[in-house]
Amino acid sequence: MKKITIIIVALLSLISVNAQIKKVLFIGNSYTYANDLPQLLKDLALSKSDTVYTDQSTPGGHYFAAHVNNTTTLTKINQDQWDYVVLQEQSQIPALPQSITGGDYSPPHATTLDSLIKNNNSCSEVVFYMTWGRQNGDASYCTQHPPVCTYNGMQQELRNTYMQMANTNSSTVSPVGVAWKNMRDSFPSVNLYAGDGSHPNLHGSYLAACVFYSTLYQKSCIGASFVPAGITTIDAFNIQTIATNTVLDSLSLWRINANHPTANFTYSGGGTINFTNTSNNDVYYSWNFGDGNTSTQENPSNTYNANNTYQVQLIVYSTDSCFTDSITQQITITTAGISGINNTIETSIYPNPANSKITIKSNFNYNKGVIINTLGKVVIEFSKEKIIDIHNLDNGVYIIKLFHSETETINLKFVKD
Repeated sequence: MKKITIIIVALLSLISVNAQIKKVLFIGNSYTYANDLPQLLKDLALSKSDTVYTDQSTPGGHYFAAHVNNTTTLTKINQDQWDYVVLQEQSQIPALPQSITGGDYSPPHATTLDSLIKNNNSCSEVVFYMTWGRQNGDASYCTQHPPVCTYNGMQQELRNTYMQMANTNSSTVSPVGVAWKNMRDSFPSVNLYAGDGSHPNLHGSYLAACVFYSTLYQKSCIGASFVPAGITTIDAFNIQTIATNTVLDSLSLWRINANHPTANFTYSGGGTINFTNTSNNDVYYSWNFGDGNTSTQENPSNTYNANNTYQVQLIVYSTDSCFTDSITQQITITTAGISGINNTIETSIYPNPANSKITIKSNFNYNKGVIINTLGKVVIEFSKEKIIDIHNLDNGVYIIKLFHSETETINLKFVKD
């Protein structure tokens, strides 16, 4: 009889710490072209060692209903294989019911645009640009729809509709409107509006750029060196912090990476090992059992003919095969006289997100650990401690890496807020 013991579990896929290149098309109106939001995003990303190539179709006052028949918009959708296409609706329409907007009602036209984008490139991700309520609400529709009489009421209506459109179309939200509200609540002295109480001033557009950076890259923009002239260092820091926390503290809420698979599996058995896929958002599978055998089954079995250590890899693919994730577990097959060895490693971090300390709960026998930021820099080193002080870390996403040896590690992600 043979038994199986774990030497290492889960060389998990990490958030990339390398520079990334994105191609982004913005479809909207003056809320996007005011202060040249795409250029602000490009400059911000460059200061964080990332690259964004952008284009836009943003005629003033345009609705989704107009974009679906706009020749420029349709041409730009089809001219490249976009990583992301951002959809920004006219400022009032998403806050109003269909009984008022009639044929301009946002959700059906959002679905049409989503289909046009996916027909060009099924792997393009649609990102809905959640905008903000007007500074004092919308007086022009107050009588017809009382919720928009105030800023808070209008903001909630906008949020509801943008979330509805994202959920309906299995898309992502860039929560600029929520960050806008958080900024207003936390730093009321910082004005985000142009003189009309509707369009963004430079502070507002910079906030939007920061939100988009964290949405598209899942990275903190805190500490970005690019700050437009006219924005003070302290205002820039506060804007970066609000934007980062709004996005990274609630990735699942905004459906960020919601369509991306996450690989994982368990296994059991003796000479023949039964593998059980426990991945999320997966439909296709590629197994490599480390002994020359492979499989595309969801829950395969493999018979090992020799006592040895094997690297077992699972690659999972999304429905459209646009996104993949992988996990590798190193297992050792040995001659067994007894059974009952625990072959499951359980590791977790709590709280997550955390503010001052994190606690590691694990039956993995690690003898040291490091915390790595999104630039790949080790910011904290520790030995066998279970409680780690993180209060000096900047807000953002980090990887904690636990070592039993140089080749036996576990990697986990947490958010510092």
